[in-house]
Amino acid sequence: MDRTRFFVRVAAIYALIGSFMGSHMAGGGSYQLNAVHAHILVVGWLSLFAFAIFYKVFPIPKTSKLAKFHVWSSFVGVFGLTVGMWLYFTQPFGGLGVFNTIFFIVGGTILMFAFISFAILVFVQGKNISEA
Repeated sequence: MDRTRFFVRVAAIYALIGSFMGSHMAGGGSYQLNAVHAHILVVGWLSLFAFAIFYKVFPIPKTSKLAKFHVWSSFVGVFGLTVGMWLYFTQPFGGLGVFNTIFFIVGGTILMFAFISFAILVFVQGKNISEA
């Protein structure tokens, strides 16, 4: 799998969703989903795009299990956090409050593991990260 292409494409989808939400909120005059909109753009678009640049700039081995964990936990975590936030704040399906809360928490926790794995990856693969 091409990690850079994967992250850029997913980031582009989150950018579209986030910008659509922002324009919809501005046009409708309601900022109820402001936190969801912000998280879609920050963790969905900005973070995933930054990860794409990281994998493009630095030669992290394709066989790295830590990098593979980072990629998939980032993807699942961003989806879980942002959809979980939307479910939690809007409660679109009656009677699923506990499910929505758990979805939100689990998504955020997986994303936290993604960021932890990224930090570890930066230090483990430190020899591959330099100006030279």
